[in-house]
Amino acid sequence: MKKNLLKSVWQNGKVVVNGWLSIPSGFSAEVMAHQGYDSLTVDLQHGMQDFQSALQCFQAISTTTVVPLVRVPWLEPSIVMKCLDAGAYGVVCPLVNTRQDAEKFVSYCRYPPIGERSYGPNRVMLYAGSDYADQADAEILTIAMIETPEAIQNLDAILATPGLDAVYVGPADLALAFGLRPSFEPTEPRLVEAFEKVVAAAHRHGKIPGIHTGSGAYAIKMAKMGYRFITVSNDARLLASAASAGVKTLREGLA
Repeated sequence: MKKNLLKSVWQNGKVVVNGWLSIPSGFSAEVMAHQGYDSLTVDLQHGMQDFQSALQCFQAISTTTVVPLVRVPWLEPSIVMKCLDAGAYGVVCPLVNTRQDAEKFVSYCRYPPIGERSYGPNRVMLYAGSDYADQADAEILTIAMIETPEAIQNLDAILATPGLDAVYVGPADLALAFGLRPSFEPTEPRLVEAFEKVVAAAHRHGKIPGIHTGSGAYAIKMAKMGYRFITVSNDARLLASAASAGVKTLREGLA
């Protein structure tokens, strides 16, 4: 089975630079895959993706060594298993608030007797190799999202879940849950304190802390805080930002 390169990055003490795919296009995904990311996450929760476009994105990413990941819409077994069968090498799961949530999530990603994933690897065997089912449990990443005060309170219980590899902070939803305006670059002390708690708890349990950010500058701050799986923005926002900057420069020049 093709090895999950993200594990090697972490074993070497480095930070995984992750991209985010909300645009439902194989070509867009292929362009992103050639920009130097370690991994790309296809977003089925808030992105404009459906399963068919996610499959096309996985195929496009396969033209590179970038690791394909997916954020599923919810803690629900069928979409987790379907995306794994299609080629995702890791799953980001929203709103994991308790140990019970984490245990369910992990079980959907692992074959029996460890978990309850149904056998049917289909396309992923073309990508990963014919021995996929024998080794998948050791290579597929399980990444639980931390987005609520309840999850912050239950961090140790969540991170102690056998088979859970990482946690991933959703700063916008966490801000909303704290009664604050959503932001991907928050500076409010309560949120910063929560971010620090996630890192400390992840280190206690030997797990990887991850976070979504809005800019490279903020991402560097999070890396210095101890985060080791970091996303900067998403494809749609990066496209809008570059287009806006180009148009502004041209209009100012014409004026």
